[in-house]
Amino acid sequence: MSVPAMTASAGPLAWLSRRRWLVVGVLALLAFPFAVSLIADGAGAGAVLNNEDGNARFLQGLAIEVFILALYAIAYDLILGVTGLLSFGHAMFFAVGAYTLGIMLKTFELPFGVALIVVLGAAIIQAFLFALVLPRVKGLTFGLVTLGMASVFRIIIQSSELADYAGAEIGLQGVISPSWLDTTTQRFRFYLVAMFIMILVYLAYTRIVDSPTGRVLQAIRDNEDRALMLGYNTFWFKLVALLVGSITAALAGCLHTLHQPIVTPNVAGLGWTVTALLMVLIGGMGTVSGAIVGAAVYRLLQFYLDKWFGATSSLLLGLAYVAIVLFLPFGIVGTWRAKSFRVKEGRERMRAFFEKAASR
Repeated sequence: MSVPAMTASAGPLAWLSRRRWLVVGVLALLAFPFAVSLIADGAGAGAVLNNEDGNARFLQGLAIEVFILALYAIAYDLILGVTGLLSFGHAMFFAVGAYTLGIMLKTFELPFGVALIVVLGAAIIQAFLFALVLPRVKGLTFGLVTLGMASVFRIIIQSSELADYAGAEIGLQGVISPSWLDTTTQRFRFYLVAMFIMILVYLAYTRIVDSPTGRVLQAIRDNEDRALMLGYNTFWFKLVALLVGSITAALAGCLHTLHQPIVTPNVAGLGWTVTALLMVLIGGMGTVSGAIVGAAVYRLLQFYLDKWFGATSSLLLGLAYVAIVLFLPFGIVGTWRAKSFRVKEGRERMRAFFEKAASR
């Protein structure tokens, strides 16, 4: 094989070929607002670019929520699905990002870039806070400790002493977003920013999972004692997973603050961590892409069942989750991968059979 051929096989075209479904998805998401504007609203591209009211603008807002939830779920998938750290305090990672950015912008009136740096520092600190107990506890005990930390954080942000900053039980309101990223006046721009952040995070996570560090993280999940026996200091690898997951979830919290008119203490509660767990289970634990699929299924089911069935939507949503777990035990993406492997194996056997029959 010639050198130019080898270079081409490992170049951008080969990379795009391996990720053709990602390319198709990105193109579909880019065209989505314009297609809705044309088909549902009877308008054109100008309506989307000018932020005019209509189905396109509304569905862009719904898609932004899916992107934010996907970032949040991807972070949890790295911690739980890839590394095997059972954390019941993942909501704290999200809430710290949401509240920190809101307080920095509203109360301290910091520039947006500086506020993001403060959020990054807060995300690193809370990851180290969770890591402090790693050498001492594991499994369910670690989960309960993280739940306790998140509960303390929720109590703090609801306290009357911090009402001027966090809004107490009412929540944080009146955050002024940067004009170029205002979801009210720049919906399509915000849509693009949130979408590309989700895609970049997804690519970064797939790179991490496929790297030697990712292999060690999976080994920790499967058998940490054996990883220790092989000479890996598992504490540092788990710390890396917590750091990356904390920063990603805090980034999702920042986008939530910029997109939503109010940040409530509910985003720091156990229910919000359970939401992340549901999305990961729906999509497929440890698959990375499953977190995105799970976020989309979760949010769309929640919205449309509530729209069509009203008060009974919660019951139907619960039944849908049970059905997914029963019939898709590895999640949507996990089950698809398992089935596609069997289909490919059957196809190879069939081809070998016909080739053998033809040679006779």
